[in-house]
Amino acid sequence: MTRGRYLGFVAAAATVLAAAPLSAIFDTMTWLLQSIVAVALVTGAATLARSLRAPVWAQLPAMMLALLFALTWIFPSGAELLGILPGPATFGHFGELMSQAADDMRSYGVPVPDGDPLLFITVLGVGGVAIVVDLLTVGLRRPALAGLPMLAIYSVPVAVYSDSVPALPFAIGAVGFLWLLVADNVDRVRRFGRRFTGDGRDVDVWEPSPLAAAGRRLAVVGVALAVLLPVAVPGMTSGLLTNFTTNGGNGPGGDGRPGPGTGPGRVNLFAALSGQLNQSTVHDMVKVTTTEDDPFYLRFGAADEIRRDGFGVRTPRGTPVNRSLPDPREATRAGVTRETHRAEVEITNDFVMPFLPVYGEPVSTSELDANWLYDADLQVVYSNRQQSRGKKYAFEYVRSRYTPAALRAATPLPPEDETRQRLTQVPAVPEVQELVDRLIANRSNDYDRVRAIYDHFSRENGFSYNLRTEGNTTGEDILNFLNNKVGYCQQYSAAMAWMVRAAGIPARVAFGFTNGNDRAGGTYTLTNLNLHAWTEVYFGGIGWVPFDATPASSIIGSTRSDWAPDSDAPDPVTPSAAPTTSAGPNAPLDPADENQSGGGLGDNYADDPTGGAQEAAPTWPWWTAAGVALVIVLLALPGWRRGQVRRRRHAATVAASRAATPDTAAAPPGVARVVVTGAEAQRARADAHAAWDELIDTLVDYRVPVDPTETPRATADRLVKANLAKPAAADGVRLLGRAEERARYAREPLPGVPLTEALRSVRRTLAEGADRRTRLLAAALPPSVLLRWRTAIMDGSGRLVATAGRWRDAVTRWNPRRLLATRTSR
Repeated sequence: MTRGRYLGFVAAAATVLAAAPLSAIFDTMTWLLQSIVAVALVTGAATLARSLRAPVWAQLPAMMLALLFALTWIFPSGAELLGILPGPATFGHFGELMSQAADDMRSYGVPVPDGDPLLFITVLGVGGVAIVVDLLTVGLRRPALAGLPMLAIYSVPVAVYSDSVPALPFAIGAVGFLWLLVADNVDRVRRFGRRFTGDGRDVDVWEPSPLAAAGRRLAVVGVALAVLLPVAVPGMTSGLLTNFTTNGGNGPGGDGRPGPGTGPGRVNLFAALSGQLNQSTVHDMVKVTTTEDDPFYLRFGAADEIRRDGFGVRTPRGTPVNRSLPDPREATRAGVTRETHRAEVEITNDFVMPFLPVYGEPVSTSELDANWLYDADLQVVYSNRQQSRGKKYAFEYVRSRYTPAALRAATPLPPEDETRQRLTQVPAVPEVQELVDRLIANRSNDYDRVRAIYDHFSRENGFSYNLRTEGNTTGEDILNFLNNKVGYCQQYSAAMAWMVRAAGIPARVAFGFTNGNDRAGGTYTLTNLNLHAWTEVYFGGIGWVPFDATPASSIIGSTRSDWAPDSDAPDPVTPSAAPTTSAGPNAPLDPADENQSGGGLGDNYADDPTGGAQEAAPTWPWWTAAGVALVIVLLALPGWRRGQVRRRRHAATVAASRAATPDTAAAPPGVARVVVTGAEAQRARADAHAAWDELIDTLVDYRVPVDPTETPRATADRLVKANLAKPAAADGVRLLGRAEERARYAREPLPGVPLTEALRSVRRTLAEGADRRTRLLAAALPPSVLLRWRTAIMDGSGRLVATAGRWRDAVTRWNPRRLLATRTSR
């Protein structure tokens, strides 16, 4: 294998590795397999051209033709020449794919499904980068510049994700780039021939040199810092931490918000709703000013897909909101009135969603760019690239009102209608279907069937409101709710939508904010406790009509209407042309209603007997106390350790002095004579060493210089002259020095002497002669303990470095790259 071929293959592998960040965009790995095919054909064409001695300028068209053949093979139009050669129809097909890809990029959320348009531009882009990398690495011998086209691949997910991108794909791409640089470096070294040491020994090509090793270490450290530093520094990015703390990046975090980079189709609105309503604190989310006196709910999302885990959010597809939007006023129908109003919205930093809340059906917007799209089917404003945090915008919208007679006259959708087929699918739950069949029996139109299901969720039938329930929306959970009859807006809305679908009528769950009770003029301040969910039912020729089955008395700002009145109201609502009546903050409350909140603050307070928000006790005093306690423990640890060592040494010397039997007849003046042999001699030596170690630590604590080259007797004499003027202390330090000297050098140690009392007299004298700061440090932060800990850490790190070096040498000695290395030059 020639050098050019080897570097060409490395360049191809590095290109594939650099494309790893694209895995964060696609839902499956189809793009990777197709990209590998394209890169392999490009590399094969370049290798063949170099084998034929073609110049660099001739290698470029060869690789471009190979990429064109790869695209034709992977994305055929069906009209290729001889079945495989691209023709005019092929290029027209490619143009259609690129045009459709532009629309898909505006419509799909991350991660996107496998579609030929987006896969085409991905394979085209990766193949183009492979061509540039090969030319720079092999043709121009500038592999460092190859990092620029690789970085272009990484910029794609950066542009798509609004906050951050996963760190692992970036690390994989960086490894590919480093591999390319190392391979080029090895090839350049080979060009100089064989290497020799100063003594003439042949040096293996893979033997590490200090300069190359330093370069590799710097490269690895640089990549590690690039990946880990954003994780360690708060505020730089939350992408990696969020992926670890959320449901794989596919759902909301612990506070019910979607993670950064979460697309509209991946948001679990049920979990977001539950997470916000269960918070003990109240924070503002939206401020909205509208020209409508009694607006309906401010809406931002809809779940119309039945999945294994319940209702889910379908990936929306729409057009930019700054273009013309569908106008429902163009359709007129008896019994349906449509009014136009204007609203201005200001979103705080606490509402983070890929959706924007709007009233009714918006017909025009301002202060929003083309990154925000409108799905006319879901009736949501969303973005694949931005979040709602801090947005300010205005819009005009249509408020539709319906009479029961108009809804009764609506024509049901035919069974073959796509909307009916898709939005009436539910898993088979026999008990739920049996209940639905019983409720809609003898009902002649869709509206009466829906009303029968809607009226079922009443206090008369045993239903009550309570936030402290499970939040899932699967068939089993909905069946439990229908049996237990206790839940909150999430269960009411999902259960009604499920039952309406079981009746053969399209239905979905909508999400938004109630009007709340914090109103100043035409401005509403909506908090996390105003979040709400309700059911929307589709009527043929009319559209989506809202029904809120949650008990109105339990929801502050709840809105009821002629077509969906309050089932628990003491008096029935009189049908009239007047569109709505509101169970808002000024509506009278039924004293008999056991579920009333008494003017509470939202869903979260419906079961609060005091009727008000129970302000959670602040937790910062506990955290502060815990932090102070931790600091105190850490500061007391050195002093505790010093006292423990001192007590152990004193216990040894006291026990030894009590056990000794003095031989006063043979003792010199002032010193007891004890005859010791065997184990007693060893014990006496150990006691003398322990006492001397304690003396040295005491000198270090009180900042008395210690000279390790001095003999014990010289040290004692120096201390007597400089620091220990009192006779008791002077005699004590001389006794300690004599005991240590005998223990070190004499055949017979000096046992049975009062070493503990000598140590105490020396310590008292040193403490009396020291200043206050030295005494405080000797008691709380003994320098002897800190010095010993510092020495242990340095020794441990040195052993770790030495062990790592031995492992590196072993790995290098058995490096499998030696088996692949070519040592012959051509």
